[in-house]
Amino acid sequence: MPLRSDWSARTCSLARGLDVLGDPWGSLVLREIFFGNGRFDAIKQRLEVADNVLSKRLGWLLDAGLLARRPYQDGSRTRQEYVLTRKGEDALPVLNAIIIWAEKHLDAPSEVSHMKVIHTDCGQATLSADTCTNCGARLTAANTSWHSLKRSDHPLPLAIAPPETRPTAETATPASPETEILA
Repeated sequence: MPLRSDWSARTCSLARGLDVLGDPWGSLVLREIFFGNGRFDAIKQRLEVADNVLSKRLGWLLDAGLLARRPYQDGSRTRQEYVLTRKGEDALPVLNAIIIWAEKHLDAPSEVSHMKVIHTDCGQATLSADTCTNCGARLTAANTSWHSLKRSDHPLPLAIAPPETRPTAETATPASPETEILA
């Protein structure tokens, strides 16, 4: 029996989106990447996850185009770390919505278990996943911080997709009118 269903070809947009973003481990991996934690061993340690589970989730996120690999030097050895792509960066409002919903409706097991979405330009916490409820600006990975008391006494800026993972003029597909409305 497969561990999960394939909803990628469903006619429902929500079902197709959940096929990519609905897995808890996948979303937690994305959280780590947004926090700038893109190395396998560091993600594994932070999530306390088995190698095979993490490998599978990273593979799904790579195949879905949300993550890319980037080489880095570890002493004399070249290794790979995971970074966001533009498509991965665009998942931010989904993660923000889950954080905000959980803070509103679920009890935290301790005071350090809280997490806030902060618009860094105005410095205020927001109650919206895609727009700052204080100043009205659109939230992006470049202007958003997450404040996890378990990680830090201050909000931490989020990682953004490096330029090499962003579409170029030659590879970018033109946006449809529906895409432009959502952007």
